[in-house]
Amino acid sequence: MPEHTYYVYIMASRSLTLYIGVTSTIEVRVRQHKTGTFEGFSKQYYCTRLVYYERYKEPLAAIAREKQLKRWSREKKLTLIKQSNPTFLDLSEEWGKPLPPISL
Repeated sequence: MPEHTYYVYIMASRSLTLYIGVTSTIEVRVRQHKTGTFEGFSKQYYCTRLVYYERYKEPLAAIAREKQLKRWSREKKLTLIKQSNPTFLDLSEEWGKPLPPISL
């Protein structure tokens, strides 16, 4: 049986409105946020930049972490993001782009 990976992720708008979600297909879900095909809060507030994510092997662990993060204060969430992504870069910006040739 193949192993699955589950992700807890945070999307942000330019004004740093935050959206927290969980998925097993992060590339697909991020694309949905970016194109506006994922209805709801993130679309309404233009949360289109992936600024943070964590990986989990168990879906229940990912769901529990998502719920935990959603209960955190805004400041605590921003501090978490800044620890690994201090400039709030879009971590998915290079996904799907061709890799440069390897020089030997």
